[in-house]
Amino acid sequence: MTTATGQLLTVPEVMARLKYGRSKVYDLIRSKRLTSITEGRCRRIPENALQDYIRDRIEEAA
Repeated sequence: MTTATGQLLTVPEVMARLKYGRSKVYDLIRSKRLTSITEGRCRRIPENALQDYIRDRIEEAA
């Protein structure tokens, strides 16, 4: 599945990329720190949203 902004990732794919647990990923989504979309019961995270989250974390750490 792709969009104009790149690939749509599943929660398990985001978990694997960030090395975070399922609860942590859903906490990030709930707190609006990680943007996601829902279609029916499927939740997807745009790849650019994941990259934005990582960039924000790096800036916070600097």
